[in-house]
Amino acid sequence: MENLELMYLKSLAKHYPTIAAASTEIINLQSILNLPKGTEHFLTDIHGEFEQFNHVLKNGSGSVRRKIDEEFGNTLSNRDKKSLATLIYYPEEKLEIVMREEDNIEDWYKITLHRLVQITKRVSSKYTRSKVRKALPKDFAYIIEELITEKAEIQDKEAYYNEIVHTIIRIGRAPEFIVALSNLIQRLVIDHLHIVGDIYDRGPGPHVIMDTLRHYHSVDVQWGNHDIVWMGAASGQLACIANVIRMSARYGNLDTLEEGYGINLIPLVTFAMEQYQDVNCEAFSIKYNTDYNTKDLSLDMKMHKAIAIMQFKLEGQIIKRNPGFAMDDRLLLDKIDYEKKTVTLYGKEYPMKDTDFPTVDPKDPYKLTHEEEEVMERLRQAFVRCDKLQKDVRFLFSKGGLYKIYNSNLLYHGCVPMDEDGNFRKVNIFGKEYAGRALYDVLDNYARKGYYATRSSGDKLKGEDILWYIWTGPNSPVFGKDKMATFERYFVEDKETHVEKKNSYYRMLDNEQVICSILREFGLDEKKSHIVNGHVPVERKKGESPIRCDGRLLIIDGGFSKAYQSKTGIAGYTLVANSYGMRLVSHEPFESTDAAIRNESDIFSDSIIVETSFRRQSVADTDIGAELRESIAQLEELLKAYRDGIIIEKDV
Repeated sequence: MENLELMYLKSLAKHYPTIAAASTEIINLQSILNLPKGTEHFLTDIHGEFEQFNHVLKNGSGSVRRKIDEEFGNTLSNRDKKSLATLIYYPEEKLEIVMREEDNIEDWYKITLHRLVQITKRVSSKYTRSKVRKALPKDFAYIIEELITEKAEIQDKEAYYNEIVHTIIRIGRAPEFIVALSNLIQRLVIDHLHIVGDIYDRGPGPHVIMDTLRHYHSVDVQWGNHDIVWMGAASGQLACIANVIRMSARYGNLDTLEEGYGINLIPLVTFAMEQYQDVNCEAFSIKYNTDYNTKDLSLDMKMHKAIAIMQFKLEGQIIKRNPGFAMDDRLLLDKIDYEKKTVTLYGKEYPMKDTDFPTVDPKDPYKLTHEEEEVMERLRQAFVRCDKLQKDVRFLFSKGGLYKIYNSNLLYHGCVPMDEDGNFRKVNIFGKEYAGRALYDVLDNYARKGYYATRSSGDKLKGEDILWYIWTGPNSPVFGKDKMATFERYFVEDKETHVEKKNSYYRMLDNEQVICSILREFGLDEKKSHIVNGHVPVERKKGESPIRCDGRLLIIDGGFSKAYQSKTGIAGYTLVANSYGMRLVSHEPFESTDAAIRNESDIFSDSIIVETSFRRQSVADTDIGAELRESIAQLEELLKAYRDGIIIEKDV
């Protein structure tokens, strides 16, 4: 036995000091391998729609209602099932209504507690007692475990369980117990959650979604382009900060910055009022919803234009100092003819809707004015010193990445950049070419340097610039287009300039050879693996399918964001992978949390079976199963070492 192996076994022996302890753990791990695999949920492109997101988590994409149907069948009316489901989703709020309206509250408590215990038994049945115990709320752990665990030694089981429920009601703990059981059911219907990018922008509550995710029991995140730009802003990257503020202004969501994150925008407000007081801002209209206060409209348009001009300047500076990004075609401020009020794009001259730019020097158009520099520095300080934003972004770095390989599925937000022939496109990153998985890895690495490296480090500036490039670069895997035509959409009427050409990847979604080459590139078996993809909304109303390449590729962006729902015809997808296979759940639009509670309305969901397993999958078929088998092998080596006398048992 080699010294390194012996040292490891001695370390393992500290946790399992006897043959009995090691044997017990082997038996435990071996038995876990035969349990059904946990249920995974995949969501993408949430875009700040926190109410719908929270509801989908609470109802487990329809899983809670299915469990109710399975448990009670025809013994409960549809009305009672709806009421029970709503209670599980929103226990505190529903209890307030019930306690106000119910005549015989004790009878209601008794019936409801029994029903909740039955559902809890069903959703916990495929987990080990140890795993369920860890999920139990501390205050009621012992009681819940008694209620959901069969006691063979108790002769009159019904009387035993009834007395527990009766006592809970008698001592006034029924409301708290109902809340605890409801939250436990929500917790157990989803074993692991995957977010395939784009938590931020468009909708009003990305900060609320981040609060939920940071406290979620098991989750990973694949960064989307809209997440990356916020991560860049949190790192202090000025162009990313300008982009974040501009988009928040454009969609009437400045409250997310000011109230959700407490970021002080007064420097920008003051600057816009002074520098853009009498400036034409018609091209910078606000796309607001019913919650927007229109008294702020004129000021928000001024702020919108002011920050957009600073963004174009800052982006020009990045492009100039990084010729390897090959983005000179996006240097547009120096292509403006102020006398003719035109701009030259790709060799053609177009009239501009607006050339009233009081802070742009035509001789040096990418230089910030002194006042703009002061504004951007104060905004940078506000972003990097915002505790909540930093906490959320650290969570994204710790739980996320540009891609994830999990249980034979490859998860990424955008695309694998390709050339016209379907080969992995080679991309220059600081003088060296990368393609395929290597491109993902190098960009991920630089993104982390952009956030974590010290400001004195050269890697810090490179990393910050890469964060911006990932957001908008033509060969970025999470952007996947030849350009971001922000400038053209603001200033040029001709729609041909607004076109953003997608990467060749998107023409090859049904090309088996290409999709299989991607799976192999990431070390996966193309015969049994899938790609789970977000980013591009599936227009179901036009007949588009989320299932591509005979089920190898699943595009699960179905328009979670209200901004895309008119385009997709639905309100998002959830991909659900459990021990029986995979199904894609499409959601109808969600009215509001208040309506869901008051009217006991749910999101109507329609399921498409993607794949059915020929046998029920177990933990042994998962990545966790591989880890458990490795642990078992190591423990068996420890047992052999004990029996051969190489390691001596302790505490015998």
